[in-house]
Amino acid sequence: MTSESENLVCVFCASSDSPNAAYNDAADTLGRELAQAGYGLVYGGGGHGLMGRVARGVFGNNGSVLGIIPHSLTKLEGSIEIGRTILVDSMHERKQLMSQHAMAFIALPGGYGTLEELLEVATWSVLCIHSKPIIVLNTNGYYNALSDMIDKAIEAGFIKSTNKDVIVMCDTPQEAIAAIKSYIVLPTRYDLTWTTNSPM
Repeated sequence: MTSESENLVCVFCASSDSPNAAYNDAADTLGRELAQAGYGLVYGGGGHGLMGRVARGVFGNNGSVLGIIPHSLTKLEGSIEIGRTILVDSMHERKQLMSQHAMAFIALPGGYGTLEELLEVATWSVLCIHSKPIIVLNTNGYYNALSDMIDKAIEAGFIKSTNKDVIVMCDTPQEAIAAIKSYIVLPTRYDLTWTTNSPM
């Protein structure tokens, strides 16, 4: 579990850079701002792309960095160590450890993996597996389509309207960091208890 001294924010984002500098700049800024706000980073490890940019931004400003990466992905995502690195055997173990160490989640732009990680922690929140802030950095309106999809799911009756703000959308790195402290855990989530002796 997260120690009080770590205060780590989990960041999901692309393992590649973008030809659009705005996305790269947002990752650089978020890393720097996280460290300056007193937060460390837990992320998917490696040194490439937006992931590497956030990690270097945190580490270069004296913030704590913990990377968690499966052995199989070290060639793909980069074996460069920034701060501490934990090698694991599977994606499931990676995500479980990132969640355990994190006190909040921020998603930057990314591809399938970023979307999957973001939606998984949002689902976990709705199911009361955790109560941690989930923030999206919506650089250049990258996640506008996701926001529209959530609205469509609410209209169709698949997401409760009262659970819309499980994910909080922000436009700048500064707003994303501020949203961690102002995040409100919704009282309308499913009231489930996740223990080994819970009745089926």
